[in-house]
Amino acid sequence: MRIKPLFAALIILLISINESSAQVESKSFDRLLNSMLSKEVPTVSVSELSKEKFDKLILLDAREKDEYNVSHLKNARWIGYGDFNMQRVSGIPKTAPIVIYCSIGVRSEKLGIKLKNAGFTNIRNLYGSIFEWVNQENPVYDNSGKRTNKIHAYNRVWGVWLNEGEKVY
Repeated sequence: MRIKPLFAALIILLISINESSAQVESKSFDRLLNSMLSKEVPTVSVSELSKEKFDKLILLDAREKDEYNVSHLKNARWIGYGDFNMQRVSGIPKTAPIVIYCSIGVRSEKLGIKLKNAGFTNIRNLYGSIFEWVNQENPVYDNSGKRTNKIHAYNRVWGVWLNEGEKVY
C-alpha cells in the first residue's frame, strides 16, 4: 500500500505534536509558540524559573513601558522593545544569568538574539513569557512594588492567551 506524501506529512506532524513536551499548560498556546519562536535563545519554562532564586538572576522586561508599568515580574528591569538600545543593559556583566521576557516570548527572543550578538553568554527566554507566568498563578508587581492582579494583555488578539488576572489594554 502506497501512502500519499501529504497524508504521510500529516501523520509525522501529529506524532511530533503528541511527542512534544509542552512547557506551557495550553497545548494550543504551545503550538503557537513553537511556530513563532526560532529558539535561537535557549528557553526556560515558568515552572523552572519559579524554582530559581531571583536574587541570582537578572530579569529583563522586553515590553513597552506602559505594559511594564501595569505589572512585571518582581525586580525585573525594563529594557523596552520598540526603542531598545544597548545602553539599557550597560553595566550588566556579559556572563550574568539573564532571563528575558515579554508578553508571549517573541519580542524577548528578538532582543535576546541582539544581546547574544553583543556578547552576552548566559541568556534565556521565558517560554510563554509573562502571560504564562500569570496563567500559572505566579505573582506580578506594580511600579510601587505591590502585588497586583492586573496584567497588560498587549491587545485583544494576543490577550486571548492570558487566562488569569485582570486584563488591561
